[in-house]
Amino acid sequence: METQKRPRGRPKSLFKESSAGTMQSLDRALGVLTTVARSERSSLSDLAREVGVPTATTHRILVTLQKHGFVTFDEERQEWMVGIEAYRTGASFLRRNSVLEIGRPILRRLMQDSGETANLAVPDGAEVVFVGQVETQNPIRAFFPPGARTPMYASGTGKAILAALSEEGLKKVLGATDLTAFTENTYLPGPGLYEDLTETRARGWSFDREERYEGMSCIGAAIFNDRAEPCAGISVSGPTVRFSSEHAPELGELVLNAAQEITYLSGGRLPKG
Repeated sequence: METQKRPRGRPKSLFKESSAGTMQSLDRALGVLTTVARSERSSLSDLAREVGVPTATTHRILVTLQKHGFVTFDEERQEWMVGIEAYRTGASFLRRNSVLEIGRPILRRLMQDSGETANLAVPDGAEVVFVGQVETQNPIRAFFPPGARTPMYASGTGKAILAALSEEGLKKVLGATDLTAFTENTYLPGPGLYEDLTETRARGWSFDREERYEGMSCIGAAIFNDRAEPCAGISVSGPTVRFSSEHAPELGELVLNAAQEITYLSGGRLPKG
């Protein structure tokens, strides 16, 4: 009797791998899941068209995701939605990735790229609270101890956050503020401040020219949460002599890019328009 030869080498995978080294079936499944999450609820036919996968294949993917709790099906409306396991996965990410934790290496890089002290602050009522800082090695530099507070209208980071608020939110914050002119350059709530916030909104970064401390300037940008709302701000600060009008746009771009990177890495999204 002839002995049957055993196949040599690795057995064929049940999953077809693409040229990029990814599993096509998993790639499709994740594509379907992210599309469901983006649309909040969607019919089978709309999902299949959106991801470019045949309807029958899309349905098998959805049923598999449903089995594991990542999507759920509304029988009455015949629509698919994200499930509880998708929420738990996202919640795990949020617990691990706070703005401060994510911001630390970006703060350090911002300090190195700009040559100025980099700061991270969060809003608290009508003030911002400094929660993180990486000091420059320049002998003359800005310093804000952790927990230091300042009114939003007199802070580069604060003005960046104010500029990103809705009109209603802006009025609410400024209405709860005790007004103090810290220097002759301080913009108190009024036409001057509103014009400054309009400029900040247009270019994406704020410019505090000795509005809190004489001889010190600051450039800030807002960080946004998953609802496209300002939840924090990042800035560079230092002696005004190093914040000339010619140099400010370069610093502004560095700060804006850092804010957008933290927004993205922390699961936030930028406001439209």
